Amino acid sequence: MTIFTVVYDANILYSAPLRDLFVQLAASKILEARWTEEIHSEWMRNVLLNRSDLKSEQLARTKNLMNENVENCLVQGYERIIPELELPDPGDRHVLAAAIHCRADFIVTFNLRDFPAENLRQYNIEPLHPDEFILRLLNFNFEGVCKAIEKQRIRLKNPPKTHDEYLQGLVALGLLLSANRMKELCFENSDRPFQST
Repeated sequence: MTIFTVVYDANILYSAPLRDLFVQLAASKILEARWTEEIHSEWMRNVLLNRSDLKSEQLARTKNLMNENVENCLVQGYERIIPELELPDPGDRHVLAAAIHCRADFIVTFNLRDFPAENLRQYNIEPLHPDEFILRLLNFNFEGVCKAIEKQRIRLKNPPKTHDEYLQGLVALGLLLSANRMKELCFENSDRPFQST
């Protein structure tokens, strides 16, 4: 079975529940996830700006756990490519450079307009919204995805979450389509689909 190589943009790693989901998918070997120290710095900096209750040491611990639990996740040696790349926001070129360097199939990001498909096509890289990406994963390997999300859900203790509460949390994070598909494929105890809020 072919495994996708994916670079996660910093906005995928910003929210703890979304970060946990995407790291669990990678740790479950459903895909090969990649990121860089620069991507880490970006999401950590933004979390610290918006969450005064968190300390940089806590986020550094999270970063280290991510790096330890996802095989070959850190992309290095991509920096020399950055100056030759063109994107609407030059600050995003490091993400594309990392994706090119590790021969990624996808960049998963909420900011699709910052990674125009026509700019990425020449590198055989496709930008995907996380909702679309998880839908594709479900079509590709729904059993693996279902096991991974159940593993993540069971880990939630403070507070614990039912299947519907877990999926409603994904809807709140912008994953409406994939949450509804997970409800059909993974949990099968539902009576009606989720609606966007």
